[in-house]
Amino acid sequence: MGEFVIKMPDVGEGVAEAELVEWHVKPGDPVREDMVLAAVMTDKATVEIPSPVDGTVLWLGAEVGDTVAVKAPLLRIEIAGEGEPVAAESPAVAEPAAKAEAKEPRTEPVKPQPAAVAPARSAPAEPVAPEARKPAERPVPREPAERPLASPAVRLRAQEAGIDLRQVTGTGPAGRIGHDDLDQFLARGPQPAIAPTGLARKTATEEIKVTGMRRRIAEKMRLSASRIPHITYVEEVDVTDLEDLRATMNDGRKPDQPKLTILPLLMRAMVKTLGEQPDVNATFDDDAGIVTRYAAVHIGIATQTPAGLIVPVVRHAEARSVWDSAAELARLAEAARNGTAAREELSGSTITITSLGALGGIVTTPIINHPEVAIVGVNKIAIRPVWDGTQFVPRKIMNLSSSFDHRIVDGWNAAVFVQRIKTLLETPALIFIEG
Repeated sequence: MGEFVIKMPDVGEGVAEAELVEWHVKPGDPVREDMVLAAVMTDKATVEIPSPVDGTVLWLGAEVGDTVAVKAPLLRIEIAGEGEPVAAESPAVAEPAAKAEAKEPRTEPVKPQPAAVAPARSAPAEPVAPEARKPAERPVPREPAERPLASPAVRLRAQEAGIDLRQVTGTGPAGRIGHDDLDQFLARGPQPAIAPTGLARKTATEEIKVTGMRRRIAEKMRLSASRIPHITYVEEVDVTDLEDLRATMNDGRKPDQPKLTILPLLMRAMVKTLGEQPDVNATFDDDAGIVTRYAAVHIGIATQTPAGLIVPVVRHAEARSVWDSAAELARLAEAARNGTAAREELSGSTITITSLGALGGIVTTPIINHPEVAIVGVNKIAIRPVWDGTQFVPRKIMNLSSSFDHRIVDGWNAAVFVQRIKTLLETPALIFIEG
């Protein structure tokens, strides 16, 4: 028998290391050629590592959540024959690794197994002489999983009397229950206050290692919050006419056209506004001190997936109609949720929209998608009374909560940007006027 060493493959794009997010095997497991052994994550995608040989797993070189350098030993497999020297790099890894990179990224979340935590024991009671006990003493219930200390004779007596020993206060060493404790318990009679109710104190804890997509999100948020001084501007928008228009357009849509949400209309309004304020459609390299403005409008759409928050990008929104934007938005959202979005569909945005739909709340303070300089947050639509000069009338009102990098976008410019979008949404015909 021999050993075959599988090393962390070069996953391309100059990546020097990757995070191990999932093991599919453990020591002692048999493996076959092309069987997926592990999954690693780079900044852009999750890559599966297949086995180039048949054999049995001997050793795993990392734990889930560890960062592993390219060419570092990842696992060892016992194989028939002489195998290879332990220090040798497996030449069979390169081709499967390339194939793994070409696969669609997996975005299933890693579900760590919670560690079992023993319940805490109550502090042992001080021994108390039987004559010093007070008949009115109330027993202290133990944790449901805790076995009371008592002799077999005491347990038998309690069983025959229908007494739950967890409800009896033990006055012996380490809280041990004796016959005198049973006598005192029986003398007090039933205690309604401690009758079983199904309620009990809980002391267990669970530690979950932050790995994979969740760790990427955490790092991205830390980077954005620590390096970008945010300013958030909130404005009410009357979308009554916009919603009427949207309903009319949905009623007349063609069979191959997706149902319109408010987002494609907002995207068109943003495209028109960004043409007037190019400073907002930009990224800021604060290390180099360079702001890059973009003629193209690549709108990232924050999308909740089983793996966490992902931002697929509707590229060249400036060249898309409302219907085209809606179709691309639906396609990308589905790809992000089922893990089939390509790398280029998850990067390169110049500005981002974030929306929680019906859960959107009244106000949010969205965090900018670094290195962009702005993000537009959509809050939920609610019917509110609005004074029209003679009476209150019901109107559909939605707040926009938008954040800006205050180093690049002044408060005045942020307000002008949002107010222009407000005007377009409240007079939706303007969205479709070219020029």
